[in-house]
Amino acid sequence: MENNAQLIATCEAQAKLWLSPAFDEETRKEVQAMLDNPDKTALIDAFYQNLEFGTGGLRGIMGVGTNRMNKYIVGMATQGFANYVLKAFPGKQCSVVVGHDNRNNGRMFAETVADIFSANGIKVYLFESLRPTPEISFAIRQLGCQAGVNVTASHNPREYNGYKAYWDDGAQVLAPHDKGIIDEVNKVTIDQVKFEGNKELIDIIGGEMDWDYLTAVKEAMVDQDVILRQKDLNIVYSPMHGTGRVIIPEALRSWGFQNIHVVPEQMVIDGNFPTVVSPNPENAEAMTLGMKLGTRLNADLVIASDPDADRLAIVCRNDKGDWEILNGNQTAMMFSWYIITNKKKLGQLKGNEFMVKTIVTSEMIADIAKKNGVEIFDEYTGFKWIAYRIRVNEGKKKYIGGGEESFGFLPFDKVRDKDSPASICLICEIAAWAKDNGMTLYDLLMNIYAEYGFSKETTINVVKPGKSGADEIKQMMADFRKNPPTELGGSKIVLWKDYQTLEAVKADGSKEKLDMPATSNVLQWFTEDGIKISVRPSGTEPKIKFYCEIKDASFKCAGCYERCTNAAIEKIEAIKKSLNL
Repeated sequence: MENNAQLIATCEAQAKLWLSPAFDEETRKEVQAMLDNPDKTALIDAFYQNLEFGTGGLRGIMGVGTNRMNKYIVGMATQGFANYVLKAFPGKQCSVVVGHDNRNNGRMFAETVADIFSANGIKVYLFESLRPTPEISFAIRQLGCQAGVNVTASHNPREYNGYKAYWDDGAQVLAPHDKGIIDEVNKVTIDQVKFEGNKELIDIIGGEMDWDYLTAVKEAMVDQDVILRQKDLNIVYSPMHGTGRVIIPEALRSWGFQNIHVVPEQMVIDGNFPTVVSPNPENAEAMTLGMKLGTRLNADLVIASDPDADRLAIVCRNDKGDWEILNGNQTAMMFSWYIITNKKKLGQLKGNEFMVKTIVTSEMIADIAKKNGVEIFDEYTGFKWIAYRIRVNEGKKKYIGGGEESFGFLPFDKVRDKDSPASICLICEIAAWAKDNGMTLYDLLMNIYAEYGFSKETTINVVKPGKSGADEIKQMMADFRKNPPTELGGSKIVLWKDYQTLEAVKADGSKEKLDMPATSNVLQWFTEDGIKISVRPSGTEPKIKFYCEIKDASFKCAGCYERCTNAAIEKIEAIKKSLNL
């Protein structure tokens, strides 16, 4: 009780700071109502912490408070970011790119960001309207900027907005810059924020950058002859009310595809996402309208991008002619197989190529790369780590693709974040190649399984909202470290990895150090029969994630798919029981 009373007192003290004239009247009224309410739950959730940069930057529910997305939190974050940029590049005329997606308050937040940077003497390239996240990354590199901000909460529910901070390589910020920015942000008080912008330092950009970006996206193409032979591939596309609505159909046409249909209800820009429960392409429900249109038009495949168009979802026809939603591991696996196999056939591999995946993504990608003599790197979750590896290898090795299980892939290096326009064009090229060879995407997937072995991946999300939830998640990770499991669903664990201590422990007790660029709060367990379980708290949402990968070497042909899938599902249920989930 004493701790709870102390927490309430701390939150009340923070909230009272928001009653000053520096905040607008509406904000002050909302804060006062929280203070007056005997139930302090809302007050605690709004003020118990400051929003911090996680794997996706700054992200939270919109509303008043230090733990919410609002113009004041965005303002203080931007002032701190501006201070850090000016310190990092002394004596230089610095410049930044600012963009936003379709979320509520997105334009207001983006203009607030632009005003604050410009008021600090930093030149701003502000996009005229909503644009995809990968185009923001591209523009930073194209314009030679020192940093960038994209106002987006990606695929989160409608209540959220966010703020992705980028550095001069077009990638989201990493250490030491992330910590440095947070330190600067924490020093900022609301009266230090320069909200009044300098319009002379703000340039509005749009069409010309779109053209440059679309030209660059074509570098991801492997074989245009295949597209020209299958230019009538029947494609249905949905932007989920977001930023892909113009760019992606244009990109597909520029590659040579001519039979593109859009989901009309989801072409409407709307931050409330009225046609979906959540605008996340990982959720099957979000693909319902696209599949209905695909059925009516007898489409070959249905594709969607999330609101900020960095992630993609793919639906193809299975061997029964029904729609089959591919997961992020399957799409990343297919991309990797196609890029390597067809670049090799066309003589485009010179021997210095590499691919990247994240540690929670399917090991099948590593198997494909290694079998074909292509170097593969494992990095932490978050595309900024894939970008890190591209940067480290720049000028020495050739990047040809990288992806993660959460529906993100990047097939070329002019962008340093997930790129759904380029990936959607490439998956359509893969579908065209498959059709050219008498197959569907599903058939191709079955052939890859037959060659490399079956793998079933599932992510178990355990949601724990609020302060109490954050404490629970912290305790779960502590318990797993103190008493690590020795078996999972009847399978003996033979290798434990802790990325916080960078230590791997084998069943015989021997230890070795993990070669990673930083530490991370991730645990991994590997069993003797090929199971991999990864555990990590989400950096952007109130949940702890369990990534399961079940392998089955008995897969021989498409007829084995249902049997192997069902066996893997049973195994996953047994693993959940072992972990008390």
